[in-house]
Amino acid sequence: MPKEEQERSAKSTHHHKPAGSRVTYSKNFSKRPILFRMINSAWKTSYSLGTRIKLGKDDLVRRAKSVTGLDDLGKDFWDEPLDRMLKSINEEANLHPVGRFITRERLVSLLSIRLRAEYFFRKHPGILEQDLYPAWIIVGLQRTGTTKLHRLLAADPDHRIIPSWEVINPIPLDLEFHPSYPGRFRPGNIRRKQEGGTKLHYEDPKRLKIANTSVKAVKLMSPGFFAIHPIDAKQPEEDILMLDVSFLSTTTEAMMNVPSYAAWLENTDQSPAYEYAVKMLKLLQWVKPARRWVLKTPHHLEFPDLISKYFNEIRFIWPHRNIYESVPSYLSMLTYNHMIFSDDVDEKRIAKHWVRKTGYMLDKTLNYRLKGDNNQQFIDIRYKDLVSDPMHELGRIYSHDGGISDKLGMRFRKHEKEHPHHKHGHHHYSLEDFSLTQSDIDTYTMHYQDFIRGIYDRK
Repeated sequence: MPKEEQERSAKSTHHHKPAGSRVTYSKNFSKRPILFRMINSAWKTSYSLGTRIKLGKDDLVRRAKSVTGLDDLGKDFWDEPLDRMLKSINEEANLHPVGRFITRERLVSLLSIRLRAEYFFRKHPGILEQDLYPAWIIVGLQRTGTTKLHRLLAADPDHRIIPSWEVINPIPLDLEFHPSYPGRFRPGNIRRKQEGGTKLHYEDPKRLKIANTSVKAVKLMSPGFFAIHPIDAKQPEEDILMLDVSFLSTTTEAMMNVPSYAAWLENTDQSPAYEYAVKMLKLLQWVKPARRWVLKTPHHLEFPDLISKYFNEIRFIWPHRNIYESVPSYLSMLTYNHMIFSDDVDEKRIAKHWVRKTGYMLDKTLNYRLKGDNNQQFIDIRYKDLVSDPMHELGRIYSHDGGISDKLGMRFRKHEKEHPHHKHGHHHYSLEDFSLTQSDIDTYTMHYQDFIRGIYDRK
């Protein structure tokens, strides 16, 4: 995109108010619902009675073992990431009472997931003997159409995605669970069953109920969040939780202020997390077979080399959007995210951290892409093209896979009709909301901007 067009676009970023729709403004992140404020205030007042939740590793592990009735986190479990995360949370994050509660429950859940995973690995050794499916991996920056593209691709019955209810609890709660797919799986069989209307025994009512409760909680605490990132228990979500169970991911720094943990993480080998994530994905494909994985999280921008190392056949799909729009949109999302955990939300501090981090992540992928033949692994998608003509962009992706059948095209169009753009409201943001200028963004992203201009100027 020419520089002049970027500047015009950035200056006019979502400042009109559509009639009859919810509008979420980035500058309004601190306007918390009254019930949420009342709960936090009353809880904090009772701290003198000993109600402040403690976040210590031993207590968290003990709780997870009690919940699951299991006690083996695996021989490859590494304590240091969790230790460093907790130290940073306790010393730097300044969580409010509800934030401490959510954090405790989240960490206990992650430990419980790991305990259950290890149980299934021991009980069913064939899980880890599988080959990992080929994968299409969406690696765009946040707010570049990655969610839209991910959910569109999920309409293909050949694709294995991780819906939100399964992301929250990827391992069956029932330790006697066994998948209802006897014999060796063949992708054609599963597609015929799905297209023929046979309901596959896959959704877990208990885990679905937990996910729906989580969705309601987010609506209570931050109703405007859905205009930024719509959450649906049955729609696909980011696979970053497969990394979270090793406590090596950027999830925590996206939710709260943990600078010491974030700095340590950026300089630490992430191989253990990706190696274990592959184990988790093998368990999930054992639960519900398919032909191909479709995964998505911006976190992967930082580690394409590890994906190449630990995955089998891969193709990266990289959506691009005007960087002066995508960055403030993501910063707005982060402020609403941080508000759920803390009253100490400084939008300038968040911007300083993530503008640099954004450039770092982009450079990591570019450095990988520009080596040898790696460029052949990538498909580039422009955000404006995805929004204006999604079928054309899907056609470009599927041109590497035999094209789109009429029946599959109908599935994609049905999804588009049921999930229109701005279904959950409109999101307003600008660089100025975060005291940023285009020059601030350019400082860290010129390598990326030059690369993208080079791609589209040649077309």
